[in-house]
Amino acid sequence: MSLLPEPSAVPSDLELVHAVRSGETERFEELICRYQARLFVMARRYARREDEVEDIVQEILLKAYTRLETWRGDAPFEHWLMRLGTRICYDFLRQHQRSREITSTELSGDEVDWMECQALPDGRADGKADAARTLVARVLDRLSPASRLVITLLELEDKSVKEVAALTGWSVPVIKVRAFRARLEMKRLIERLDREKYL
Repeated sequence: MSLLPEPSAVPSDLELVHAVRSGETERFEELICRYQARLFVMARRYARREDEVEDIVQEILLKAYTRLETWRGDAPFEHWLMRLGTRICYDFLRQHQRSREITSTELSGDEVDWMECQALPDGRADGKADAARTLVARVLDRLSPASRLVITLLELEDKSVKEVAALTGWSVPVIKVRAFRARLEMKRLIERLDREKYL
């Protein structure tokens, strides 16, 4: 017979939410600990500065706490929280929309080299992955909020159209149209940069 105490069972999200709703507000911290890292990863896809990322996560957690009564429990708490987070990130993009155009003079030498390699028939862009990522980040910064959200969810987070619909509340046809327009918008930005570098 062991004299060690029984390990305490880890409470489920549902149990924690019920505890918070019942007045044990300090139990919300346990939910924060479970999902805070994922929320920071999400926020970093939409904001570049760490203070903006922290503000987004703080707003998500604050809204989650104040809207906890709206979670009905018919879907996992994590899905509800990520959907709320997606909407807040979208609101951030709309409030901080960058209207400034990107010009070829802003590009680094590596970014220009990468663009030139893409124009070669065999696409020799070896060793230019960092430049490509930086260029993509710059182009994403210039997209409209809806376009950036759709591209981020579909391409960077590898979500299906149905998953994006669940996160955003938009219909599948709307997402498909916005994804088409976003890709077209990105293509035009890159083509313009490519033309400008020869001027």
